[in-house]
Amino acid sequence: MKLRRVVVTGIGTINPLGNNIEQYFENLEKGVSGATPITHFDASKFKTQFACEVKGFDPNEHFDRKEARKYDRFTQFALVAAKQAVQDAGLTDAEEGIAEGIDKDRVGVVWASGIGGIETFFNEVTNFAKGDGTPKYNPFFIPKMIADIAAGHISMKYGFRGPNYCTVSACSSSNHAFIDALNLIRWGKADIIVSGGSEAAVNPAGIGGFNAMQALSTRNDDPATASRPYDTGRDGFVMGEGAGALVLEEYEHAKARGAKIYAEVVGGGMSADAYHLTAPDPQGAGAARAMQEALKDAGLKPEDVDYINTHGTSTPAGDIPELTGIQSVFGDHIYKVNISSTKSMTGHLLGGAAAVEALACIMAIDRGIVPPTINVTERDPQIDERINLTLGTAQKRDIDCALSNTFGFGGHNSTVIFKKVQ
Repeated sequence: MKLRRVVVTGIGTINPLGNNIEQYFENLEKGVSGATPITHFDASKFKTQFACEVKGFDPNEHFDRKEARKYDRFTQFALVAAKQAVQDAGLTDAEEGIAEGIDKDRVGVVWASGIGGIETFFNEVTNFAKGDGTPKYNPFFIPKMIADIAAGHISMKYGFRGPNYCTVSACSSSNHAFIDALNLIRWGKADIIVSGGSEAAVNPAGIGGFNAMQALSTRNDDPATASRPYDTGRDGFVMGEGAGALVLEEYEHAKARGAKIYAEVVGGGMSADAYHLTAPDPQGAGAARAMQEALKDAGLKPEDVDYINTHGTSTPAGDIPELTGIQSVFGDHIYKVNISSTKSMTGHLLGGAAAVEALACIMAIDRGIVPPTINVTERDPQIDERINLTLGTAQKRDIDCALSNTFGFGGHNSTVIFKKVQ
């Protein structure tokens, strides 16, 4: 069976650096930090009192009041990002109906979230605990909370009747969604799939839970510099929120309707560490296998890759094993590759991380700009000084091929490769 080619024809986002693609790309290039004191709730008693929140988001600007109450924040983000991507891809007409020639039976949605509606769950259980024991739950409690619901709402909004589901693999979730979407189109199961991920865990349960694990930075005196991958002073990740969306489309289908093509999705790889509940394999073996599988799937050699967007969460345990895994795969070519962690700016969007990082890869390919790793004031001496971590400022470079890594609690590893269309 000859596999069909898959390209990106639409992009959208709402995240801590911007509420649309242009804002996001501009701030990525500038090296802006999205970390600020938490405004969603009173965090004064928490070990961590800051996060990378979405700024200036009013759901009533996107949904009517009655509709908005049916959506957890992670679903609101998903719908906003997906709308931008669908419009960008030209799947809708001027009246917001589906454009002529789009077969809705052949359009699917594969979305991702690592946690889903944790805010809804927290609020409903808190309200019950405050009462007299009489169950007074919101009838939308379960539909708002479940992780798959964002994919359902996107399909219902546009009438997309193709494959529809959610991938859940912690912080690896969005890359798994992209890999599934890639394969469904390759295999002829769909012509177009709206894919991406969203998360909204900046709430007492999310911050408190990760604090209990000692996973979050506690640099409360200087939030903007708290996410510092590869720095000797890194002390944990910074929670982020938001969504990223891609419209993936079969190449000939996209050409036939004159769609703009940003990049080609050429391969994906997956593996498991089978090592520890939350810590990565110290040698990066699982990460290496995912990258090797992605290169094999894409029919590429390590020497073909120009840019790697790392998982790079800014945790003491996580950053070095990934670089070790990269070096084992790429050998001396690692010194010719630009590497950066955009989590230094966006924070960690958990299940939505790979979605906004895929967009960073697309920016690198489409605009020839490699986003930086910010906040590194003292580079970890364990890191080979010859590795180009793109520190401090963006670098202009012609990027033909970009690789994106994401890894999740439970040992889930996923890698996706994007390439300039030839």
